[in-house]
Amino acid sequence: MSIITKIEAQKRNCDRVNIYVDDEFFMAIFKELVFTFNLKKGSIIDKKDLEEILKNEMFIKAKNKALNILSKADQSESKIRKKLSDDFEEDTIEDVLEFLRKYNFVNDELLAQKIVNTNLNLNKCGRNKIKQNLYNKGIDRETISEAISEIDTDEEFENAMYLAKKRYERVKNDDKRKIYQKISQHLAYKGFNYDIIKRVLSRILDVDEYNL
Repeated sequence: MSIITKIEAQKRNCDRVNIYVDDEFFMAIFKELVFTFNLKKGSIIDKKDLEEILKNEMFIKAKNKALNILSKADQSESKIRKKLSDDFEEDTIEDVLEFLRKYNFVNDELLAQKIVNTNLNLNKCGRNKIKQNLYNKGIDRETISEAISEIDTDEEFENAMYLAKKRYERVKNDDKRKIYQKISQHLAYKGFNYDIIKRVLSRILDVDEYNL
């Protein structure tokens, strides 16, 4: 048996406290667990039993927080990890991620495919924009590369044509050089590469940049 010798609030996080047992740091926990398990200085404890109880409690809290986050929007593993990192230890986060993977609550490959499909079909984005959106979602480079490689070039070109035609209707009264510039900038912002932009403008304006 051991004795709790000190319970002190953390300086950076007032919701968590550090527990010391036999004058040595034991573990950091949520302040509310101190009251839940009636922990106080001088309490006699079994370190293994207490560690297991608190570990399970932390797992449940972290799992519930992760599920609450996922109920609002799909998340990548790295985003879940980041959102849990301020309140939970690394081993607890790993246990939660393992649970989420097991029941398919997180799946970076499926999430990447979903983002690609949404960006292509609804937002009419080019692959550069889609790549950036995947990165912003916390998808790893390998998964991004695989997802981007599956984008159909013809579909991407049709998206660029669609956006260019819409923008052309707004700027068609400008001189040809300004039209070229404005549409080019718009398509670049939407994530299309130079080759696609050049092809689209050549078709819409029947001219290339060198003949303006």
